[in-house]
Amino acid sequence: MKLVFILGSVAVGKMTVGQELTKITKLKLLHNHLMYDLLIEHFGEDFASHAADNLKDVIYEKYSETNNYGLIITLAINFDAQSEWDELNRIVDIFKETNAEIYYVNLIASQEIRLQRNKTENRLKHKAASKKNIKKSDKHLIEVDNKCRFIGNDEEFIGKNYMKIDNSTISPDIVAKTIKEKFSL
Repeated sequence: MKLVFILGSVAVGKMTVGQELTKITKLKLLHNHLMYDLLIEHFGEDFASHAADNLKDVIYEKYSETNNYGLIITLAINFDAQSEWDELNRIVDIFKETNAEIYYVNLIASQEIRLQRNKTENRLKHKAASKKNIKKSDKHLIEVDNKCRFIGNDEEFIGKNYMKIDNSTISPDIVAKTIKEKFSL
């Protein structure tokens, strides 16, 4: 099995690139907001923040036991927070138990570009519950940019299948093709 992490800041294009990657590979996509938005819509934001991680864990564990080709997981990881590295490694460990091949893609784009992307039709369609209030969502994007480091350092991924892509001016389908070729997916 192959496990592809698409990492990056808010609205950098993780889900959109993941969607394109599913079109040209046999990988399935579990984007970060899938569980959150489902739970927000039905149970409210407070419940969602507590329950989503547990639901994702069940999916990770059950999916890792299948014979499926692989999975794309999108995450916004603060590379300065050890707890977030621990969470990433915990997910990796679930899949390593079944000898999965692990790949990391770190997407990068300026805040200005990401603020524009935060309002795209595709983003709003697939993240409707958590992104209904654009002003609140834009404010959140700026706040987390000021607190978190979403660009990994190459040395943090030594010995791992890793690539960093500035997708500011590259279309999601080209980014997906680049990932597919680099990792022979």
